[in-house]
Amino acid sequence: MEGGPRLRAGATKWDVRQKVWDHLEASGLADFPRPVHRRIPNFKGSHQTCCSIKELDVFNRAREIKVDPDKPLEGVRLAALQARKTLLVPTPRLRTGLFNKIIPPPGATKEILRICATSQGIKEYSVPVGLDGKARVDLVVVGSVAVSEKGWRIGKGEGYADMEYAMMVSMGAVQEDTPVVTIVHDCQVLDIAEELLDDHDVTVDYILTPTRTIKTDCKRPKPQGILWHKVSYEMLEKIPILKSLRYREKQAGKDVTLKDEHSDLANANTPAASNEKATAESTRPKTAIGSAQTGHHHVESDSLSPRLEESSMITTVYVGNIPPSVRVSELKCALREFQATPLRLNWQGAQHKAFLDYKDKATAESAVSSLKGLSLGGETLRVELAKNQRSKGYGEIKSHKLI
Repeated sequence: MEGGPRLRAGATKWDVRQKVWDHLEASGLADFPRPVHRRIPNFKGSHQTCCSIKELDVFNRAREIKVDPDKPLEGVRLAALQARKTLLVPTPRLRTGLFNKIIPPPGATKEILRICATSQGIKEYSVPVGLDGKARVDLVVVGSVAVSEKGWRIGKGEGYADMEYAMMVSMGAVQEDTPVVTIVHDCQVLDIAEELLDDHDVTVDYILTPTRTIKTDCKRPKPQGILWHKVSYEMLEKIPILKSLRYREKQAGKDVTLKDEHSDLANANTPAASNEKATAESTRPKTAIGSAQTGHHHVESDSLSPRLEESSMITTVYVGNIPPSVRVSELKCALREFQATPLRLNWQGAQHKAFLDYKDKATAESAVSSLKGLSLGGETLRVELAKNQRSKGYGEIKSHKLI
């Protein structure tokens, strides 16, 4: 657009981002929080621009709307709450799950609704929505650093909006025709080369600016789910709910090989790697594996830890909300899959809970992080450090080794 940043031929995504951020700051268009660099940039007039979403049929028809937590989208969140729509906001950096549902208090005033739409309100007036929360999103609103009239979008470079969309597809929360809207300043609408787009990038169907409403008629397909071959171990650790989705898709028979694993598999075919694997298998400590009847107290121990009950370092993790249909073997399979195998598992299926013993607090906390968002039998499990830490076993429950 005239007056906006000019892009050189062959500009990269980072070139585009830098140009937009620099232009917003230099032209006096940038608004709190500043500087806008490395953010979805807020701009003067963003709230009024957000209000124009109420003129879109896709907004008026929608009952459940997902809006990113970025500052320039605050007005959209407020409009959704005022229209009594279900508002879902992604958790920051997806650390504790995928969505929070904003629930204003009964009889909320206009001022309370305004607070609910802010980052403060997202913390104070929200409840988490698990993978099995049956979310059905009718409209997606994302922040952008730059967009084109064709619907190409560039975010701030961390990939969270694209990952959120892919995760929503994976959990059935959005369909192929679910519209995507973005709110930007006119100077953020640029000619973006299509070759800059990756197959995981989300495109947009509507662009709202202070002066225009642009219907992109974008024909480029949106991501059809999580592209596991582009997900790294590091990302899996940063986003615990990804582990649950990966476990679920693996159980469904899908290929969930990670980016790092492709190179690992290539290296594993060498003679040296085969010899290494054979040596590791022969010397690896064997963790006990067995089965138990649902509903019975059952304890399984690492066969190399006979003096486990005398350890003062053991830290216990509580696992709750276990559905009656889930068997201990399913939990053990998930623990192995998430690399959170405990020294001992105390299964109390009749009480819908289990306790996991780990060698120390650091290992237990790592397990809690890994298992966050784990879903079994259609329910998201509650996983946390046990309130009462016991280092002398479980009273009358007998620990025994399994073959």
